[in-house]
Amino acid sequence: MTSTGPNAAAKAAFRAAMSSGQLHHAWLIAGAEGLGKASFARAAAARLLAEGAGQVSPSDDFDLPEDNPTRKLIESGAHPDYRALVRLPKDPDKPGENIARSINIAQIRALNPMFATKPSMSSRRVIVIDAIDDVERPGAANALLKNLEEPPAGTIFLLVSHSPGRLLPTIRSRCRVLRFDPLPDSEVAAVVRAAMPEASAAEVEALVRAGQGSPGRALSFAGLDLASIDSEMAAIAARGDPDNAIRARLARTLGSKAAQPRYEAFLARVPAFALAEARGRHGAALAEAIAVYEAASQLGPVALAQSLDAQATVFEMGGIIARLAKR
Repeated sequence: MTSTGPNAAAKAAFRAAMSSGQLHHAWLIAGAEGLGKASFARAAAARLLAEGAGQVSPSDDFDLPEDNPTRKLIESGAHPDYRALVRLPKDPDKPGENIARSINIAQIRALNPMFATKPSMSSRRVIVIDAIDDVERPGAANALLKNLEEPPAGTIFLLVSHSPGRLLPTIRSRCRVLRFDPLPDSEVAAVVRAAMPEASAAEVEALVRAGQGSPGRALSFAGLDLASIDSEMAAIAARGDPDNAIRARLARTLGSKAAQPRYEAFLARVPAFALAEARGRHGAALAEAIAVYEAASQLGPVALAQSLDAQATVFEMGGIIARLAKR
């Protein structure tokens, strides 16, 4: 991970702060999901600890060699000066399933023994929280705030945030912001093609549209034939689907249990589709497109949270899309 490539300016700013000898103790790495913020935080943490231990010289390249002792300890989960806080599975015996909704206060308090001593292997210790948006409020957030206000010596916090505006102002005010911006479509397309060399041009184009500047988001829709979903939405938006034929077809296609991933992709895609349709509109047509965006943004999360009938939800969402035909 060098200071060139996607979000090179943000990475260069962090490298400059490292080299200055006056590195701020808390960084808010902010931007949309799928931009590589967490990967950057982990790489930066490893570089900070390796440099603090005198294992490497300052360099523009954040990535450590595979045989670097710090990297090996972090990857094995055994580095005493490194912690990464994420949402945990509710059942430790089933990793990857039933992930908790938040990072809880017990996880934050578990850092206290580490803070009670000096760093073990270098002059630094690094805490990565991915994502700070997931820290339970108010208890866990307030417990973390105490450490941000009076940071233990040598401690650096790297806080990944997808929605910095939703954080406690007191947390934001303690951090220096490192912003990751959406990438141009050409760069997202390059990432998609590299990851999916067999993908058709139509699929790559659909994934790029869905990614909205985020390669990670684009790739999360891979293999779901997003191009055909986009085609059906475009047909509804153009003609209004007066006989409900397209809506009924979509409901049958996306309503089964086997189609759950495509169903969720459809719900996530509609708001962005509505915003794209809003571009170039004016007056009443623009207001209608914004209303479609708002209605779709509300229906999708509610449908998933309340396990609403998938076929009925797809049909209703199709009706919302049809409102775009009113120009």
